[in-house]
Amino acid sequence: MLGTVIIVLLPGPNSLYVATVAARQGPARAWRAALGIFTGDTVLILATAAGAASLIHLFPLAFEGFKLVGAFYLGWIGFELLRAGWQRRNHKGLSNAEATESTTPERMHKKPYLRALGLSLTNPKAILFFLAFFTQFVSPTSESIALSYFVLGLVVQIVSLSYLWMLIVAGHKLARQFQAHPQWAGVGLMVVGLFFIGFALRLVQPS
Repeated sequence: MLGTVIIVLLPGPNSLYVATVAARQGPARAWRAALGIFTGDTVLILATAAGAASLIHLFPLAFEGFKLVGAFYLGWIGFELLRAGWQRRNHKGLSNAEATESTTPERMHKKPYLRALGLSLTNPKAILFFLAFFTQFVSPTSESIALSYFVLGLVVQIVSLSYLWMLIVAGHKLARQFQAHPQWAGVGLMVVGLFFIGFALRLVQPS
């Protein structure tokens, strides 16, 4: 439980994306993003239970290729947030709603569930957590390995959803401040974009 809480609280692309959606598009869309994270993590848990850790040891090049795909995806989202934030910051005469509509690319409004699902499935923190840390708590001599994975997975998802719920509440309150200061919203988007690009650069660094 302690290890799970520490891992979940570490800043990562999943939590940043959900908080950003909450601040920009409201709680309803943020919950769609959270559901995408939940689905992606469930897929990773099932893959780990099915032996993904052994496959990665057997085919390390495949894992490196997967990391590159994840880096490209994170970098692309970071670039979109940077561009939207820069445009938002320069729309000084518009209201918050007008600035949002005029500076946000259309695709940034759509499908928060699918975007979050893609982030979850290419999130190196989640992948390494489930493959390296998660499996240490499953005994191969257990009477029911499936039950062990189910209990561990349930703990992870409860902690993760609780944290995402707090981010959605905080992000929604932050949006009220951005309504009064739309330029702050632009700067905030650019900062989050830089974080995403930083995550991408870390992924492409040699292990």
